[in-house]
Amino acid sequence: MIPQSPPPLAPSAERGADAFYACFGMRAVTEEGLDEALAAAADALVAIYLWGEDCYNCEQFKKAALLNHREIASLELHWLHADVYEDTAMRRRFSLHGVPTFYFFHRGKRLGRITSWPGLPQFLQAVQGLKERISGGAGA
Repeated sequence: MIPQSPPPLAPSAERGADAFYACFGMRAVTEEGLDEALAAAADALVAIYLWGEDCYNCEQFKKAALLNHREIASLELHWLHADVYEDTAMRRRFSLHGVPTFYFFHRGKRLGRITSWPGLPQFLQAVQGLKERISGGAGA
């Protein structure tokens, strides 16, 4: 199977919020539909990006992700996202005290969380650790 390269970045004039989410294939989800979205991801490693409007650190993540598109896309995550300023039920479900926060799930089981944007190297390292954990437990 030939690996597919990540989709090209949108031109800078089109890099609004919708273009950012489309760039990584992030699907909006609400608390009400989260369990169904997790189940639909099947065996994929799911990352839920929990953010808020006008959140400085959320914007820092978006900028870093766009600048490092290939590295983020190479993680092959199944992305979901939610504005927890709007979806207070989602905020309560995860007992959030700040954003951005990233939760990771595999087969519906919560594996871990990253609170705030730690920077690209730390993010990549944490996700690679989760992927190794999943692959190491695949035969169990």
